[in-house]
Amino acid sequence: MIRLTKVAKSNDVKITFALPAGEPPGTVSVVGDFNDWVPGTHVLAKRANGQRSVAVSVPAGAKYRFRYLGENGHWFDDDTVERDGDAGLVIT
Repeated sequence: MIRLTKVAKSNDVKITFALPAGEPPGTVSVVGDFNDWVPGTHVLAKRANGQRSVAVSVPAGAKYRFRYLGENGHWFDDDTVERDGDAGLVIT
C-alpha cells in the first residue's frame, strides 16, 4: 500500500510504503530513485497496527521509480502501482 501526503509548508510529498507484517518474511527495504537505489537505506519497520512501513519525503510533481527488496535478494513489486517496464514502479 502506498500513501501520499503533502508535507506542511513545503513543496514536498511524503510517500509512505506499507506491507503486511510477515509478507514476505524477513527484512524488506524500499529502493528507488529517491535513495539512488541503495538497498537498506529505507527499511520497513514493524508498526503497532500489524504492518511494516517507512516514509520518504520527495519534491512533488516528479516521477519516482522503486521496488521492494526482501531477504536473499528477492525483488518484488506493489501490484497496485503502475509499472515502468523493467525499471520498477512509478509514483507521480
